[in-house]
Amino acid sequence: MSTMTTLHDLAQEGGLGTTGVRDWILNNVIPLLLLVVALLLLWLGGGKGDNAGVMRRLGGVIVALAIIGLAVTTDAGKNIGTWIAGLFTG
Repeated sequence: MSTMTTLHDLAQEGGLGTTGVRDWILNNVIPLLLLVVALLLLWLGGGKGDNAGVMRRLGGVIVALAIIGLAVTTDAGKNIGTWIAGLFTG
């Protein structure tokens, strides 16, 4: 019974959330994916001299990174909307 009480107390010390998982993904998975994409772009297109194909793929990667940036930033969507509205309202 002592072990169950200890586990219950440990589980209740911090609040439930995904902050640790989010930080781990941002610190580990995203840079690793960027490295893999960069190596694939260099290996697939750079060795064949297909520079235009590499640049097309790079454009897609930049768009994907922008979407990931919007997804992991808390107020980015609101701030971008305010900026765009400010362009028209002055």
